[in-house]
Amino acid sequence: MAAGVAVAPPLGPAAVAGAAASLACAWRWRWSRRARLALAAGIFAFTLLALNGGVFIDAPWRDTPLLRAAVVALVAWSAVATLSRLRLDAATRYQTEKTLLAFGKGGGLAVLTLLVALPFYVMVMTSLKSQQALLADPLDYSIDLGQAPAKLFVSYIELFTEYHFGTFLWNSLLVSVATVALTLAFAIPGAYAAARLRFRGQQVLTQSILLIYMIPAIVLVIPLYAVFSQLGLRNSLYGLLVVYPATTIPVALYMLQGYFRGLPAELEEAGLLDGLRRPGVIAKITLPLSLPALAAVGLYVFMIAWNEFLFAFMFLDDIEIFTLSRGVVSLNSSEVPRQHLMAAAVVATVPVLLLFLACERFLVTGLTAGGVKG
Repeated sequence: MAAGVAVAPPLGPAAVAGAAASLACAWRWRWSRRARLALAAGIFAFTLLALNGGVFIDAPWRDTPLLRAAVVALVAWSAVATLSRLRLDAATRYQTEKTLLAFGKGGGLAVLTLLVALPFYVMVMTSLKSQQALLADPLDYSIDLGQAPAKLFVSYIELFTEYHFGTFLWNSLLVSVATVALTLAFAIPGAYAAARLRFRGQQVLTQSILLIYMIPAIVLVIPLYAVFSQLGLRNSLYGLLVVYPATTIPVALYMLQGYFRGLPAELEEAGLLDGLRRPGVIAKITLPLSLPALAAVGLYVFMIAWNEFLFAFMFLDDIEIFTLSRGVVSLNSSEVPRQHLMAAAVVATVPVLLLFLACERFLVTGLTAGGVKG
């Protein structure tokens, strides 16, 4: 795909070569494991070359010695790594089911990766192309890496210099961080009260926290538009800072109360016996133990605010206060080249992707730790 040319994988010869290599791996040779694997790799490479006319893959770069050797080595290594644990003994039911599950897991993961990575690949390749190249062949996703960096990344440069995209980024960052801060400020005491304190209506409150998500946002946006227009909050980032926390606090309450219930109550009781008041117990005992959950909730709320579109689209009219999602939509017009729109999509995706990868371990821990009490 990077070369922009068609490639024809030899599926038939590859299947025959794989079968021959699997027999070589499974046969009870009196050789060492490394020797058997080397033999299997040699058989695989020789069989595939012989059945495919002396080439591995029918592609324009097949005559390049270095690339051809790299393809031979990678394909042979992949086959050997797959067949390294193969045996000729009759497979048990457990081994058969394990093999089928592993095949399904690997195949599903490969398909999912392709579905996720392919649009992002097309997006990146399109953002690096010129208007002339897109008009000449819209489906050509190859790029010329030999050109100057200023010319290669011209779409990104013009995006920030001509289309106010730096302002969009700053507005989204400001709104997202403020939403996280407001959400945690209200959700932490609320979730702690629902998890630890006993009061009338506690069960009803706990069970009705997520009722707001039963109401579609499109139903709320019209009355909110009318009310915010009268209060002077429309076309203002302050209006978003009212709406966003209102939609994220319930889910934050739901996530945090489950985690708080899983913390040992004896630790907090010991703090109360030592003279701490309830706010001190929360600040010095509960919150330090809840950092994974707080990180998970903060990341989740940040992604909601970063990607939110409907309220930003309805409430914001001034381009100087557009958030990222609203700004990207404003670029979707006949006056803006398509490569600039793709560059905007890349810039909008990369920060939250990097943040997710950096905090992924906290997200997994925080989402699962409150699932089991004790």
